[in-house]
Amino acid sequence: MGTKIDREIGSGGEGEDGEYEISPIEQVRLTVAVGDDPSLPVWTFRMWFLGLLSCCLMSFLNQFFAYRTEPLVITQITVQVASLPAGKFLARALPARKFRLPGFGDRLFSLNPGPFNMKEHVLISIFANAGYAFGNGNAYAVGIVDIIKAFYKRKISFLASWILIITTQVLGYGWAGLLRKYVVEPAHMWWPSTLVQVSLFRALHEQEKHRFSRAKFFVIALVCSFAWYAVPGYLFPTLTSISWVCWVFSKSVTAQQIGSGMRGLGLGAFTLDWSAVSSFLFSPLVCPFFAIVNVFVGYVIIVYIAMPAAYWGWNLYNAKTFPIFSSHLFTSDGQPYNISAIVNNKFEIDMEAYQQQGRINLSMFFALTYGFGFATISATLTHVGFFYGREIYERFRASYKEKEDIHTKLMRKYDDIPSWWFHSLLGLTIVISLILCTVLKSQVQLPWWGLVFACGMAFLFTLPISIITATTNQTPGLNIITEYVMGLILPGKPIANVCFKVYGYMSMSQAVAFLSDFKLGHYMKIPPKSMFLVQFVGTIVAGTINLGVAWWLLGSINNICHDELLPPNSPWTCPGDRVFFDASVIWGLVGPKRIFGKLGNYGALNWCFLVGATGPIIVWLFHKAFPKQSWIPLINLPVLLGATANMPPATALNYNSWVIVGTIFNFFVFRYRKKWWVRYNYILSAALDAGVAFMGVLLYFSLSMENYSLDWWGSRGEHCDLATCPTAPGVAVDAPLLPTTLTFASHLKSRRRCTNRVLLSSEFFTGSVYFR
Repeated sequence: MGTKIDREIGSGGEGEDGEYEISPIEQVRLTVAVGDDPSLPVWTFRMWFLGLLSCCLMSFLNQFFAYRTEPLVITQITVQVASLPAGKFLARALPARKFRLPGFGDRLFSLNPGPFNMKEHVLISIFANAGYAFGNGNAYAVGIVDIIKAFYKRKISFLASWILIITTQVLGYGWAGLLRKYVVEPAHMWWPSTLVQVSLFRALHEQEKHRFSRAKFFVIALVCSFAWYAVPGYLFPTLTSISWVCWVFSKSVTAQQIGSGMRGLGLGAFTLDWSAVSSFLFSPLVCPFFAIVNVFVGYVIIVYIAMPAAYWGWNLYNAKTFPIFSSHLFTSDGQPYNISAIVNNKFEIDMEAYQQQGRINLSMFFALTYGFGFATISATLTHVGFFYGREIYERFRASYKEKEDIHTKLMRKYDDIPSWWFHSLLGLTIVISLILCTVLKSQVQLPWWGLVFACGMAFLFTLPISIITATTNQTPGLNIITEYVMGLILPGKPIANVCFKVYGYMSMSQAVAFLSDFKLGHYMKIPPKSMFLVQFVGTIVAGTINLGVAWWLLGSINNICHDELLPPNSPWTCPGDRVFFDASVIWGLVGPKRIFGKLGNYGALNWCFLVGATGPIIVWLFHKAFPKQSWIPLINLPVLLGATANMPPATALNYNSWVIVGTIFNFFVFRYRKKWWVRYNYILSAALDAGVAFMGVLLYFSLSMENYSLDWWGSRGEHCDLATCPTAPGVAVDAPLLPTTLTFASHLKSRRRCTNRVLLSSEFFTGSVYFR
C-alpha cells in the first residue's frame, strides 16, 4: 500500500492483490491522489490557531457584507490560499520543544511538530467553511433576527436568537451522521465541488516535475483575476452587465425588459466580471456538463419560452401591471403593498386591514419561479425513487459488503466516528430546540409540534437531495415546501413560518454541507473524528459571531435595510433580507390559502406539484423502453425544473454567463484539450474565485470605507432603468417599482425616465406609464 501522497494523478491505487484499483468516476481518477501517510500530524496548535482565526474572520466579514447593497461573500478558497504561507511561517517560527500535558501520561506534545502539511491545511479550510456557514455566507437563521428587528420593528432576546441560530446550524449533524455510509463512502457519490478543493490542495503542496506546475499556474491566474477585478469592481462597473440592447433602444420599456441582464430577460447581455459568472450558481468550471445542459434547458424554457408567453402573449395574472422581474409585492392596480398596515399588535395579520388593501399580487417572473419551485420539490422525490430507489434499498441491506474503492479502503485505517456521537448531538439539539419553542415560544411563535414536523421533513428529504448534490453539484432547496406546509397549517404568524422553514430547510442544507466536507476529508484521508470536532467547534463559533455582528449593526445603523429612509448612496439596503421578509409575508403573515388557494390569484400554480411528480416517471419509462439511449438517464428533471430557483436575486445575466463559460470548459476543453483540463481546470476555478475575493476586500477597506467613488457613464450601472416599468396601458403607481438594491438617487432617476416615457413613442411600446 502506498504511504505518500506523491503519485501521479489518475494512477489508481494498490489493492490487496497488488493491482491498481480505479474510481468509477473519471474526474475523480484524474484529480484525487490514491496514497496516504497516516503519520502526518493533524491535531496541531497551528491547525487550531489558524482554523479558529480564519473562522472568526470569515464569520465577521460575511455577516458584515451581507447587509450591503452588493454583498461580498468570502469563500473557503480565500482561506485555503491565505493559510498556506501563514502555516509555513508558524512552522518556521514556533519552538519545536516537546512537553507533557497533565492527564496525557508520558505522551509528548509540541507547538511545532514539523513541516506544515496538507492535512492540517484541509482542517483549517473546513474550520473556515463553518465561518462561511457551509455555502450560505452567514447563518441562515440570522435572517429571522433581521426581519424581526429591522422590518417588523419587534423585539427578540439575544438568548432566543442564539439558541435559534445554533440549533438550526447543528441539527444537520444528526442527519449527516445517519447517512454518511450512503452518500460519502460509495465511489459513485463523487461530490464534484470537492474536486476543486482537492486539486488546489495538491497544487499548493505537491512537488511537481512538470515544466509549468499547477502551483505556478494558480499564482499567475490569481494575480490576473486580482488585477482585473479592479476594473468591473471599481473603475468600470458597467462591465458587470453589458446590455447593449438597452443602449440601442434607450427610450423603449419593452426593449429594455428584453435586453436587461439585471432586471429583465437578458437577451444579448454579457459580462466581463467573474463574480457575476459565479456568484449565485458557484463556479461553472466545477459543474459537470450534463448538469449544465439540464440547467440551460430549464432556464431557456422558463425565461425565454414560458415568461414571454405569459407576460406579452397571455398577460397572465395581469402581468403587464407589474414589473417583469421583481420580488416585491403589489396591490391589484400596481401599487407597492403596504405590509406594515396589515400587522396587528399580536404580530399577526389584521384581517380588516388586509381586506381593505386587497389581495397580494406578484410579478410574473416571481409567480413562475414559485410554480417551477413546486414542480422541483415533487420531482426530487420521484426522480430519486425511480432512478436510485433500488440502489438505496440494497445499500441499506448490505452497505459494507460491496466492493470498496481505494479511497474507502485507505480510510479504514482511521477510527470511525461512533454513532452515539451523532445520536447524542441530535437528541440534545432537539431537546434545546423544544425548550426554545415552549419556554420562549412568545418570541418565535413556533409550537413544539411544528419543530418535530420540521425535523421530520428535513430527515425525509436529506437523502434524496444529498444524492442529487453528490452527482450533479446542484442542490434543490426545501424552503418553498416548508413555507407552504406551515402556511397552510398555521397562517397569520410570520415568525412561526420562517422558524419552521429554517428548521426544516436549514438542517437539511447543513447536513448536505457536512456530508460534502466529509467527502473532502474522505478524498484527503483526514481522520473522521478530527473532521467532526473541527466542524462542530467551527459551527458554534461562526454562529455566535454572526449573531454578534448582526446585533451590533441592527442597533447602530439607523433605518438599516430601509433604502427609502436611508441617505442617498447608503449601502445598508439588505437585499437578501428583503427577499426573506417578503417570503415571511407571503407564506406566514398572509398565508398560501390567500395567495395560492381559493382566496388568492395563483391557485393554478398548485398543478405544478403534479407535473413535477410525473415528469421523472415519464423519463424513467423512456429509459426502460430505450435502454441503449445513454442520454435519456442524463435528463435530471429536479435540476431542469429548478434551474431558476436562484432567480431573484440571481439574474438572467448570471445564468447566461454561467452556461457559456461552463460549456466552454466542461465540454470543448474537456473533450479536445483533456490534458490541459486535467491539470488546470479546477486550479483556474479556485484562482479566479480567490483573486476576486482578495481584490473585493481590498477595494472595500481602501476605497469604499473612505467614501471614494467614481461618477461617470461607466460607473452608473447597465443603463436599463426602464426595464423596471410596467407596460399595461394607463398604469399609475405612487412609488418607483424598483428593486431595493438600488440607491434612492437611482430611484429618482428611473422615476423621471418612466415619467418622460409617456411623451415618447417606440416600435416596442404602445402603453402609457407614469408616476403620481
